[in-house]
Amino acid sequence: MGIKIFFSGASMDTKPQSDRVSQLPIRLTLLRVACIPAVVICLYLQGPVSSFLAALFVGLAFITDILDGYFARKYSAVTVVGKFLDPLADKILVSLTMIMLIPLGRIYVWVVMVIIARELAITGLRGIAVSEGVVIQASALGKYKTIFQSVAILGLCLHYEYFGIDFHKVGMFFLWIALILTVWSALAYFRNFYEVFFPERNGPGKQSNKSP
Repeated sequence: MGIKIFFSGASMDTKPQSDRVSQLPIRLTLLRVACIPAVVICLYLQGPVSSFLAALFVGLAFITDILDGYFARKYSAVTVVGKFLDPLADKILVSLTMIMLIPLGRIYVWVVMVIIARELAITGLRGIAVSEGVVIQASALGKYKTIFQSVAILGLCLHYEYFGIDFHKVGMFFLWIALILTVWSALAYFRNFYEVFFPERNGPGKQSNKSP
């Protein structure tokens, strides 16, 4: 009797723990969302201290992005809300941060326009593909773009010189690489989209990957 009660209590304790683990990815995503207004406010205030704090919040947001994906895969905690909120939080964070950097003279307007236009275009095409039951695999270029873009934003947020390092120059260096990968990965996705949805124009030797 006592043994049954003991094991029954143990199973009851593990259930809330498993629930907490399953909720960890979405909580990390919400933490990333909370970092967005903090970044905007810090960049609005300007100055070395606020720029450092902005970079700190951006770095924290990027870390939560890595961790929530890791925990979601490890504990099979992928949810519909997470699938929607995770990429949305990333795009809002990157877009607003770059927009706030424009009046500070730390980034060119046309660069921001190209990056945001690319994200909107890819999101739109991906939505069309999903609605048709088609999965278009993204290339590794997109992942490399994200890495270089993240480092660039961190550098541009820091902006000032620390430990003898001009972080604005560092940020611009990575930004140019990220911009090249942005355009390159977009062209690769457009080509894949075209080959899937317009197979008859790709020649007789090519077939569509579109599911019935």
